[in-house]
Amino acid sequence: MQKHNNLSGYLLAFFTLMILALFVRCQDEMAVDPVNTEPTTDKAALEKLVDEDSSLTSFDYNYDEEGVMDFLGKINTTIYPFRVGQKMRLVNRTLSIDFQDTIAYGTLTKTFEGLLLIAASYDSIANKPDTLIQKSFTAVVTRNLIFKKINNSPYPRKNWIIAAISLPEGGTQSPNIDIMKTTIFLPSSDTLVIDSPNDYFLRRGWGWWKNIPIIGINNSVKIRVELFSNYEEDDFVTLTWGANRWIKHRAKRLFDLVSSTPNSSGWNKVYEQTFRTHQWPGFYHAIINAMPQQVVFDDSTPVESEAWGIPYFVHP
Repeated sequence: MQKHNNLSGYLLAFFTLMILALFVRCQDEMAVDPVNTEPTTDKAALEKLVDEDSSLTSFDYNYDEEGVMDFLGKINTTIYPFRVGQKMRLVNRTLSIDFQDTIAYGTLTKTFEGLLLIAASYDSIANKPDTLIQKSFTAVVTRNLIFKKINNSPYPRKNWIIAAISLPEGGTQSPNIDIMKTTIFLPSSDTLVIDSPNDYFLRRGWGWWKNIPIIGINNSVKIRVELFSNYEEDDFVTLTWGANRWIKHRAKRLFDLVSSTPNSSGWNKVYEQTFRTHQWPGFYHAIINAMPQQVVFDDSTPVESEAWGIPYFVHP
């Protein structure tokens, strides 16, 4: 009797295990394979390269100035600004690519919805802002890219690298203010002279172009901006830098006017400013943003702006 009971128990355990194994097998057959996000075309591979490259994406973190508004002194105009900043939201991004054998040329275009924030007062004797003026605008920023094919594997993502990136340029395409030339004096005594950002390429690992500037922590970089302005008054020219992907360490500073020379249609002006790198390594952008004065000092003037960006790498 005892043996019969033992045999029954073994058979019951065996059939239980068989049913469980069959259930697990059915579940495995019914399970959906995880989605494969690996690019299957060259174009998709290059788009992924661009999306993941911090030497490119760091522009957005500094173009958006939310959380940092530059201090201004009082000026006797329509409004009396204390702080000014712009909030930028990326609303469209396109990457057009021209493949030419082992080289590909890309143009990255980003459209931003902007909101210029001006903390001001209408009272000339006020010692703090009592009004927040908001001005909406649209800005388009472009930059060019060069890709190089380095392999012929079945995996497009492994076949290409970003060889070089141009400097970004954009804004509202105003005829009243135009950055003509930027000179960057690096701590290494090297100097970058730029008069056409989208045609000025920096190397990402291949080619004869200059390297992306590598700057040590707590080092100073001087920037000189030469621009055309349709107005005699000092323009509102700022420098924003230092923000990373977590939007930390961002700083902003006004440029100082060095000279202003009238010409037949307006004024040629030179502005200068110096910024200091912080202690956190990584890729960053310094953004030059120029607006006519009345954009900031008049509550109804629409936003006109032009922006150039300079990528750099901070190393310990």
